[in-house]
Amino acid sequence: MRTALACAAAVATLLTAGAASAQETPEIAWNLGVTTDYVFRGYSQTAEDPAIFGGVDLTVGSFYAGAWASNVEFGDDTDAEVDIYGGYRTEAAGFAVDVGVVGYLYVSAPAGADYDYAEFKAAVSRAIGPVTLGAAAYWSPDFFGADEEAVYVEASAAFSPAPQWTVSGAVGHQSLDVNADYATWNAGIAYAFTDHVAIDVRYHDTDVVGPLSDDRVVGALKFLF
Repeated sequence: MRTALACAAAVATLLTAGAASAQETPEIAWNLGVTTDYVFRGYSQTAEDPAIFGGVDLTVGSFYAGAWASNVEFGDDTDAEVDIYGGYRTEAAGFAVDVGVVGYLYVSAPAGADYDYAEFKAAVSRAIGPVTLGAAAYWSPDFFGADEEAVYVEASAAFSPAPQWTVSGAVGHQSLDVNADYATWNAGIAYAFTDHVAIDVRYHDTDVVGPLSDDRVVGALKFLF
């Protein structure tokens, strides 16, 4: 039911976009990439092994929807993560605003694992010259695995000293109702070789001691179409 909610919300976003923005031309963008380690909120999702990922985004006016997938490794039969999302972007008082929902689906997850979940998000950001500051909050009524209600909040900053270069970082806090809360942070630099090829090298860490949450440097190569 949780994943059905996320999928339904994404479909509703597209239907609403079609009705409200009949004169808008839909825009489709594809991405494909490889990374030395798929890290999500400070935790490796691939047992510190490489990952191949890819996705597609559809934008109609201020509305958007998309899907993204990557291989994962949880030490069981789970093969991949597939995210389905939709939302609305606008501007208010000089701030970029993004509200939406994300559904996380796990392919071949063991029966009873309760991995699939949905999150609702709200994010704001503001560009001040070459610097962009942002904040985001995510809420799930039934989170991954044993956890039920969960909240993740994050503050971020990015600096672009030149068109091809971006230095960025973020600090986040994950609140859980079964497992212990924790903090996570990352910082890195990205370089765009062209409009279609970019590389990102990033340091990740958390305040949790463990092989999947310890500090690490991750490199990713991304292709945009």
